[in-house]
Amino acid sequence: MRVGEQSTDPIDQILGEVPVPAPLTPEDVRLAVRAVVVHAAEEWPAGPLCRNDGATYPCRLHRWGRRVLERHGLNERQIDALVRHGNPFVHVPFPFTVTGPAPSTRAPRTTAGQPGGPRAVAPGARPAGPGRPVAPPATAPRWPRAS
Repeated sequence: MRVGEQSTDPIDQILGEVPVPAPLTPEDVRLAVRAVVVHAAEEWPAGPLCRNDGATYPCRLHRWGRRVLERHGLNERQIDALVRHGNPFVHVPFPFTVTGPAPSTRAPRTTAGQPGGPRAVAPGARPAGPGRPVAPPATAPRWPRAS
C-alpha cells in the first residue's frame, strides 16, 4: 500500500484519518517527526508492516505525521531522510524554510552602561557583566539531509 492510498484495515475504516491541526505548532511538528520515525515500515513475508503496532504500512500515525510535515514545508525526500535517520527526537526548525530556520525579526540586543558604550550582543547570548560569564555562540541545529 502506498502512502496516499486508502487503508483496508478495519480500525482505519472505523476511526478514519487523524485530523491535521489547522495552525501547526512546534509541538505538532515534534510529534509528527516522532510518528514517522517510530511508525516506519518493517519488511515481513506478508509485506511491509508498521514496526511499532504491526498494522499495514503506512499506519494511521505515520500517515498523519507525513501530512503534518508536508504542511510544515518538508518534501517527500526530506521526510524519507528523517525516517532513515531513525532519531525520533531530531529537531526540525519552526517555522521551516528551505534554507533553514526563518531569520529573526528582532533587532540585536545591546548592553548599555559598559565602558566603550553600547555593544551588539549575538542573538540568544547574554550580555557580559561583572561576574557573569559570556555565553558561547549558539550553533545551528543539525538535522538529516535528503540525499
